[in-house]
Amino acid sequence: MSNPNPENNYDPAGNTQMFRAFVDEQPPAAEVQRAQGRSRAGLVIGVIVALVVIIGVVALAMK
Repeated sequence: MSNPNPENNYDPAGNTQMFRAFVDEQPPAAEVQRAQGRSRAGLVIGVIVALVVIIGVVALAMK
């Protein structure tokens, strides 16, 4: 007879305790730092692009 629940394949919705443990899992710190770094880099790039656009509009308006 085959095992219905292999060790490496569990269903977190199978019972409440497993589901809560699945929901409460914290991502590794390295992933969190990478995500924060990406969002910070995106913010800096966005601000630079906005400044270039504003400077371009002002330059065109002054011609």
